[in-house]
Amino acid sequence: MTPDSSDRPSVQTQEKTGESGPVQVSSAVQQEAVMEPPEDSAGRSFVEVLSEKYSPENFPLRRGPGMGVVVVPTVAPQGSPMKDRLNMPTILVLNSCGIIRAGDQAEIAAFCAHVIELDLSHNQLQDWRQISKIVSNIPNLEFLNLSSNPLAGGRLEPPCAGGFSRVRRLVLNNTQVSWDTVLLLTREITELEELFLCLNEYSGVSASSVACPTLRLLHITDNSLQDWAEVRKLGPMFPGLDTLFMANNNLASIQDNEDVLRRLFPKLRSISLSNSGLNQWEDIEKLNFFPKLEEVRLQGIPLLQSYTNAERRSLMIAQLPVISQLNGSVVSDCEREDAERFFIRYYVDYPEEELPYRYHSLVTKYGKLEPLAEIDLRPRYRALVEVHCEDKVEQLSIRLDQTVAELKKQLTTVVQLSTSSMRIYYIDKCSAFGPEEMKYNTRAVHSYSIQDGDEILVVPKTKGPKLVTK
Repeated sequence: MTPDSSDRPSVQTQEKTGESGPVQVSSAVQQEAVMEPPEDSAGRSFVEVLSEKYSPENFPLRRGPGMGVVVVPTVAPQGSPMKDRLNMPTILVLNSCGIIRAGDQAEIAAFCAHVIELDLSHNQLQDWRQISKIVSNIPNLEFLNLSSNPLAGGRLEPPCAGGFSRVRRLVLNNTQVSWDTVLLLTREITELEELFLCLNEYSGVSASSVACPTLRLLHITDNSLQDWAEVRKLGPMFPGLDTLFMANNNLASIQDNEDVLRRLFPKLRSISLSNSGLNQWEDIEKLNFFPKLEEVRLQGIPLLQSYTNAERRSLMIAQLPVISQLNGSVVSDCEREDAERFFIRYYVDYPEEELPYRYHSLVTKYGKLEPLAEIDLRPRYRALVEVHCEDKVEQLSIRLDQTVAELKKQLTTVVQLSTSSMRIYYIDKCSAFGPEEMKYNTRAVHSYSIQDGDEILVVPKTKGPKLVTK
């Protein structure tokens, strides 16, 4: 009986060639539901959880035409938790399953040969030997997530570290893994491209005599790095680094000079220093010394707290002429020119000794610009006019968003006439033309372009307008 498609996760199939011909390999494109940790206080093995989660009873086989999943036959030893077949995707998600050990390595090798991504986050793994037994038996593994496993006291021996050699992306967030272990892994994983070390409470790092030239992306956010000397050690360790995320470290300043910075990260294209302790414009200017830098994230730093959002962005763009993205937004040529002109005007009245270096280079480019005139483009809502009625003159503040009928009603408090017995005229004091009768009761007052100091002439309907001469 074919199960309804709504009971199965979405899957996709790949084809690989084996010794006996093509075989189907399936990979899940949706994360499966997280399994609840077992009650057993001793924890579960990787093999036990694998068998339980991917057994035919929990993950039914599609027997109709179209996309399906792999059915792997096996001859399991007596008492093995493995079934005669398992439905195995290429992406295994086994987070929060209470895993504490590996289990039978032969069974891992038999069932995980085609797996390329493995998520073991939020388990109870603390012995690197057990983790190595799992990883070393998954020959095609490229991505490994060990986040939030208690690895603080674990010791990784070099023979075990060799089992990680094929991994390209490694996530060790919130594991408190020691820096010595990190160095050992970067030496043994010869093609490591991405490394995540967030939330590990690092206040310092030690230098390595062996570089990891393949690393392109390093996430070391939410740690306790404060001294630029610690960041300086990362350059020789990862000479090919393209992207460096260091947000939420209390980094106080960038202490190196231009020559050192140009050599430190020669290929760095993107850096995040958001929520750091940077509080000097000189530190921002030094980012220009990274020769390949294009993208910068600098939100939440003390330096920018006193500026408005518009000022922050403009001043940052003007200080960083080489970048093409700031805080995730593209910097267009038009925005850059506006920001640089704003920068000149912002500092134009500063004493010479307080002017930033960038100011002089921009003045050379644009000249010394005068401050822009302040023009209030907000619509006006009121005007102060003179109301003339026969020999009486009185100043009155009128609303411009009201109608002529509403204005007449307001005028009854000034002149002793009813709205039906008055005619009103608008006199533009700057115009050579005569009075303009405001005869349409539904017309808006602002459409007459009334300004402060203009006149409203009120006459009884039995009389015509009488011009007031001064």
